[in-house]
Amino acid sequence: MKTAIINFKVDPKLKVQAQKRAKKLGVPLSYVIHAQLLNFTRGEKVELPAERMTPHLEKLLEKVEAEIAQGEVSPAFDSKDIEGMQRWLESDEV
Repeated sequence: MKTAIINFKVDPKLKVQAQKRAKKLGVPLSYVIHAQLLNFTRGEKVELPAERMTPHLEKLLEKVEAEIAQGEVSPAFDSKDIEGMQRWLESDEV
């Protein structure tokens, strides 16, 4: 089997963590990377983990959801109804 070398930069801490995880599975890190490349080429997709929300974003989302639940949001307008939007903005409902 012919092989090719792929070099890429990665955070040293991430590399160590990945090596430890691979070692727990009883395989070298190169095997894990090779398996991921095979999955990517066979499926023509890549699965990326969802980022976790920051505490600030979680609090903001809670506030927004509460405002929606209490009806403290503007109504939906048709983009052609400029006058209706203007009336609502100038009303006491805002």
